[in-house]
Amino acid sequence: MEVFYPGYPVNATKKETYVCDYSELLSSQNISIVAAVGNRGEMGKQGRIPWHLPKDLHRFKALTIGHPIIMGRKTWESLPTKPLPERRNMVLTRQEHWAVVGAELFASPAEALAALPFHAEPFVIGGAAVFQEFLPLAKTIYLTRVLHDFEADTFFPAVKWEEWNLVEDEWVSKDEKNGYDCKFQKWEKKY
Repeated sequence: MEVFYPGYPVNATKKETYVCDYSELLSSQNISIVAAVGNRGEMGKQGRIPWHLPKDLHRFKALTIGHPIIMGRKTWESLPTKPLPERRNMVLTRQEHWAVVGAELFASPAEALAALPFHAEPFVIGGAAVFQEFLPLAKTIYLTRVLHDFEADTFFPAVKWEEWNLVEDEWVSKDEKNGYDCKFQKWEKKY
């Protein structure tokens, strides 16, 4: 598969296109997914996260600060603060005339990846359809497993966990600010 780099090289006109082999693009980027899920893979209900865990938010910030973050339009719209500071906010949308302040818009995962430097480490932060698109491309999954069953209408996509190595698995106990026990996990794709 080939990826077309809009605007590359820098002096290209709109009619010019730089073509790169897709496998070259992917092998040069360490794509990570960062997500939080309930016991059954629950991620949200009616556009909202069904839990509030400051420890997980702190982990999310520590992981993603200084990195590009890729998300879908609905995830962008659900953010309490827009854009997320100290990160390149990249939003995937099929809506041609949708516009926002503080984020770059892309029509596809390939277009978003093509806009990144070759050795960037983008973090994919949701939602479910965007995770589904990037799951085959990801090298790392940072997963918070919230140890509770939640009512939900949005779920993390199915993962073939036998294709992944669990390299970190930290227990995090509930407390007065964090209402649920959870695990901070790091999964790396087997090669």
